[in-house]
Amino acid sequence: MPTNKKTNRLIAEKSPYLLQHAHNPVDWYPWGNEAFKKAKQENKPLFVSIGYSTCHWCHVMERESFEDEIVAALLNERFISIKVDREERPDIDSIYMNVCQMMNGHGGWPLSIFMTPEKVPFYAGTYFPKEARFGYPRFKDVIVGLSNKFKENPDHIKEVTGSVLQALKPNTKKKSSAQVSMKAVERGFSHYIDTFDPRYGGFGQAPKFPMPHSLTFLLRYYVYSKDEDALNMVVRTLTGLARGGIYDHVGYGFSRYSTDEKFLVPHFEKMLYDNALLAIAYLETFQVTKNEPFKIAAEEIFTYVLRDMQHHEGGFYSAEDADSEGEEGKFYVWTPSEIRLVLGDDLGSLFCHVYDITESGNFEGKNIPNLIKIDLDQFAAQNGQDLTQLAQKLELARGKLFEHREKRIHPYKDDKILTSWNGLMIAALAKGGRALASQDYILAAKKAIEFIDHHLFKNGRLMVRYREGEVRNKGFIDDYAFLLWAYIEMYESTLELDYIERAKNLTKEMVDLFWDEEEGGFFFYGSDNEELLIRQKEAYDGAIPSGNSVAAMQMLRLARLTGEYQLEEKVQRLFDANAKQLTQYPEGHAFLLQTYLMTQMGMKEVIVLKSKNDKIAQSLIKELQTGFHPEVTFLVSEDQEKLATVAPYTKDYHPIDQSTTVYVCENFICNKPTTDINEAIELINKKK
Repeated sequence: MPTNKKTNRLIAEKSPYLLQHAHNPVDWYPWGNEAFKKAKQENKPLFVSIGYSTCHWCHVMERESFEDEIVAALLNERFISIKVDREERPDIDSIYMNVCQMMNGHGGWPLSIFMTPEKVPFYAGTYFPKEARFGYPRFKDVIVGLSNKFKENPDHIKEVTGSVLQALKPNTKKKSSAQVSMKAVERGFSHYIDTFDPRYGGFGQAPKFPMPHSLTFLLRYYVYSKDEDALNMVVRTLTGLARGGIYDHVGYGFSRYSTDEKFLVPHFEKMLYDNALLAIAYLETFQVTKNEPFKIAAEEIFTYVLRDMQHHEGGFYSAEDADSEGEEGKFYVWTPSEIRLVLGDDLGSLFCHVYDITESGNFEGKNIPNLIKIDLDQFAAQNGQDLTQLAQKLELARGKLFEHREKRIHPYKDDKILTSWNGLMIAALAKGGRALASQDYILAAKKAIEFIDHHLFKNGRLMVRYREGEVRNKGFIDDYAFLLWAYIEMYESTLELDYIERAKNLTKEMVDLFWDEEEGGFFFYGSDNEELLIRQKEAYDGAIPSGNSVAAMQMLRLARLTGEYQLEEKVQRLFDANAKQLTQYPEGHAFLLQTYLMTQMGMKEVIVLKSKNDKIAQSLIKELQTGFHPEVTFLVSEDQEKLATVAPYTKDYHPIDQSTTVYVCENFICNKPTTDINEAIELINKKK
């Protein structure tokens, strides 16, 4: 709780991140005209601090500097200070993070931007300590030095800001004639081979991120090429993640990333988007391998999300903090004595042995439960135990520890509801519903998507955020693309044609607002959004896939579902616009790369004109819904007229002899329609 009873302007905001700073002695402004007008009137530079509510180092900088009266006085005297929640304003964050990376070669949060009243940066950094350490200057010196530079050397400031503006300008040279080819796919695969960690899974060195969209690319590459290395990398990585401390073995759900190569010590915050994308990766790997642990991992992610992260009306909250009681990870760690106190000596000793709970600890003298050093099958065999009984004992222990942990002070929960991240979780739940034949997941996804449709459209315009009844900011390309993904997954899980209609309407508005007719691809913010320094386009995948890459994948699917092939033309233009980046840096564009790969896999469209009460057809529908067929789109309907309203090309398709009739088309060529369900399944499963 804040100790300063005084408040600043942020107290009127709904953003959890901004509200965390509402009691700082810093005279914070939210991003807006008031701050920029004051900066111009007083000829002062601006300090813009960008972060998010569950960011550990954002908390550290707040405690050290923004709560300090001396630092605050310096800022208030010399700068106009603005706080920005990057999750509510990713457009602002994206531009200034780009500047930080250009100036320093790296970026991160908190993001600290020093700029002119015209919103042009002249200096950028990340975390600044209160006192100088580890080569970082102390924040007070930065404040004084930069404000003096702004006042005393305006020519230098003008030179720097001119260089920044020039660097930010889009490249207007003649368009590249480069085209995407399988060369980019093969280069991407080679990169993963070269950087793969065969011992623990994952790619590269510490810190290690889960990279779920890289894993889903590799799954598609495996289906396309039958290269076992691709599947093995996915299996080893997902196994390593689920065994590591990055996974919450007591309460479920994944943390943001691991600080070490083993996936042992996480940065403890849990983000909705990570868990959504990882659930999809686990589900798809289960579909490919049929290995039960991947199914269980997906189910446990959903258990966590539906238990801890769902608003009572259906939408999903954004994140849980790494810190509680001012300490990172305090909520999640254990000592052997505490384990035995809760479980008793026998069960407690078993849990400690299996989950690496020792007196010396594996994290600052305490312990993060993990299974890195132990294989339960081998442990059971070596100790003469039945594996099923061992699993039951460990589950009993887990349940008791979870109940005990619930009494601790919980990490802060960011309870804003973001359209984009909700789109990802709805897509995951919908996919889980059909892959695992779970109506509960489908119903949860339905409830969430109705929340978005009811609360997050304002005068027909999709918005970014809902919190405590307030809806804020016009949606960006991520919001549209990720919700489009959700609609299409919902159709494939429910077979309710209304979801395709919603997808078509959303796509039309997405194109109208964001499409770059001249160069191809989607701008990050819409033609009706606030105009910033530049109107950027991004196809690079960060922690989440880019809006452009997701839009490309979903437009391709929607084109095949509805016959609106002008969408495919836009996908091709999007490929062309990013061909150079895809070829030179394929691993940074894994989602767009898998979209391209899908076009090379022998795409199939399946139309099932189902006769009423035909139970035999259910085996075909089950195969379509539970199998892993990324190259297949399918329409199923008992009402041909209604089907033709969303997919007009089907009006000429007719059932044969009043029986369920299946049309399978591949690579723009249609097979003869069949009433033989087994023949249809064979056509669907036949690979290129």
